Amino acid sequence: MKIAVVGGGSTYTPELIDGFARLAPFASEIVLLDPHAERLEVVGAFARRLMAAHGHPGTLRWTSDVDDALAGAATVVIQLRVGGQAARISDETFPLACDCVGQETTGAGGLAKALRTVPVVLDIARRADPGAWIVNFTNPVGIVTRALLDHGFKAAGLCNVAIGFQRRFAAQFGVDPSAVVLDHVGLNHLTWERAAYVDGVDRLPELLSRHVSDISADVQIPVDVVSALGNVPSYYLRYFYCHDEVVAEERGRPTRGAKVAEIESELLRMYADPTLTEKPALLGQRGGAFYSEAAVGLIASLQHDDGGIHAVNVRNGGTMPFLPDDAVIEVTCRVGAAGATPLPAPPLAPHLRGLVSAVSAYEELAVDAAVHGGRDRVYQALLAHPLVGQHQQATRLTDDLLAANREHLAWLS
Repeated sequence: MKIAVVGGGSTYTPELIDGFARLAPFASEIVLLDPHAERLEVVGAFARRLMAAHGHPGTLRWTSDVDDALAGAATVVIQLRVGGQAARISDETFPLACDCVGQETTGAGGLAKALRTVPVVLDIARRADPGAWIVNFTNPVGIVTRALLDHGFKAAGLCNVAIGFQRRFAAQFGVDPSAVVLDHVGLNHLTWERAAYVDGVDRLPELLSRHVSDISADVQIPVDVVSALGNVPSYYLRYFYCHDEVVAEERGRPTRGAKVAEIESELLRMYADPTLTEKPALLGQRGGAFYSEAAVGLIASLQHDDGGIHAVNVRNGGTMPFLPDDAVIEVTCRVGAAGATPLPAPPLAPHLRGLVSAVSAYEELAVDAAVHGGRDRVYQALLAHPLVGQHQQATRLTDDLLAANREHLAWLS
């Protein structure tokens, strides 16, 4: 099977390739695609050494030719970042002027990323083979995946939040991760773990009873909030539950994008060493833990129809009756060749349902703005977002967003 990795010049790519090399014998050919040829050469050569070090029999090559990379690929993995870390730093800073959280996947920064990203991803999907599965890692995953599905592509969105919790819970239960099935529910970067089943028994209450302080520290949300919820929220919920505190913290420290840029520079220097044949420890600070395992598992289920259980961004289709059927949700699914089917789960409690409803409505508006452009659409999306929600902020954020992203938005030219 040929797999194309779009954004293959990313410093994260070796983590992904390490997963393929260890866990994906079915990958007969992997092609890394990236417009940055010099960077791609460094990452590609290191990725090839990783494959060889693991004894993987498949071939790995790299190219800046989109059509060459996509031709014949059964799976297209998308992990691109339009505008690079400079755009990310902008996403993490311009909202602060309006006392709004600066973050690259939610709020005004997340919308900016969506506006830059969706048109590029749709163009790539149009050039892929019609039968290819598009596996999207690119943030904001829910919005990008919805755009792909709206345009008729075979697409599934993937995030590493669920697999991260699965691994941590399994370690605390003393079982293999495959034995833990999560009731993972919500939207991308707006999820909660409501149950953790081991042999059909929900052991999450036990975990919350014994380790709530550790869980609170892990997700950076106060113990009182976690206890009141009675579940484990994603750390991205901190931007909602502790918004003003996060804004104050962000004003007093360098952005995550600036830190990642430093890490990337050092990683590229390390990757260029022709004797390096294993992942450097520094790669663990790049983010995206367990993405490679999640990716390999999802691709295997889509291509081999094995009925595996994965957390996937998928059409709602009645799973959450309070949302439109065409909304995209992130839930635990059974996955096969026909795609992902959400597992049966209890209804969402009102305190979860309200937030999911509001953010899902924003995501619908965000897709419309990303696909069709227009200042009014951008303003409407920001006004609808729970982290903005006021006219004055939405107006200024719209102007600042467009000014910061003019070179990436074709409809502004």
